[in-house]
Amino acid sequence: MIRSVIRGSGSALPGRAVTNADLASKVDTSDEWIVERTGIRQRYIAGEGETTSTLATEAARKALEAAGIDSKDIDLIVLATATPDQTFPATATIVQNELGCNGGIAFDVAAVCSGFLYALGTADSMLRTGMAKRALVIGAETFSRILDWEDRTTCVLFGDGAGALVLEAQESAEDGPGVIDTKLHADGAHNQLLYVDGGPSTTGTVGKLRMKGREVFRHAVVNLADVLKETLASAGFEPGDIDWVVPHQANARILDATARKLGLPAEKVIVTVDRHANTSAASVPLAFDTGIRDGRIQKGDLVMFEAMGGGFTWGASLVRM
Repeated sequence: MIRSVIRGSGSALPGRAVTNADLASKVDTSDEWIVERTGIRQRYIAGEGETTSTLATEAARKALEAAGIDSKDIDLIVLATATPDQTFPATATIVQNELGCNGGIAFDVAAVCSGFLYALGTADSMLRTGMAKRALVIGAETFSRILDWEDRTTCVLFGDGAGALVLEAQESAEDGPGVIDTKLHADGAHNQLLYVDGGPSTTGTVGKLRMKGREVFRHAVVNLADVLKETLASAGFEPGDIDWVVPHQANARILDATARKLGLPAEKVIVTVDRHANTSAASVPLAFDTGIRDGRIQKGDLVMFEAMGGGFTWGASLVRM
């Protein structure tokens, strides 16, 4: 069978790290309050000259280097972001031009924190059907630019960054490497629980992020556990077969609750929320690259990606390394 095999990964963070103490000097909050409720200790905030496209390009270059693949051999770029450089054209085309692989397919996907899963599923489908041979799948965000810095319930939760994977269509045995299965969902009935209060067609402005955290938490734990079980059942695996879960890094309490519902030990979950905070579509590939580069994720491992975001959107993808 043809599968989309992960050849390499990369990530990028802005140059400035902002600790909880730094935020506490400007916002009515404290390190203790943030850590107790979220597990976050710091985040990275984009500065002048750092944009979604610059972070995405850096992450893509690192992924290409890890894969040993020249950028000119990439014929598909799918970039997940809720914070594009421009309303249009797609930020993926900016990355494409920076990498010098013009002429192939390049477009953005907007599914907020689930965006990387949507991008991965889309790229996997296109590779398996022969529309492309090698793809860059990127999640990149500068969420700091849509935050209300006077709202302590939201501004402390998010950060900026990017992560990227190089996928290649390869013949693979049933127990061989590659993307095994992906399940994606959305429910637009919950729009007002997590959204941005602006846009080109309504206010003509970018707007700011708004969230009802308690309701989002409740939906997240249920939806993530359900989609993980759905993906495992579809692929013929049990929770105990998973070597690593690479979740969306929204909140340490959500990560813990989801693992408990599946009966998975905490040591099987890659956690970076303490260092990166919630980087939306970038959080899954950022966490994955962390696990690859520190040696935890190895060839042959069974890895589960999962995420939920505004929309609501949610999904999971099972991958053999």
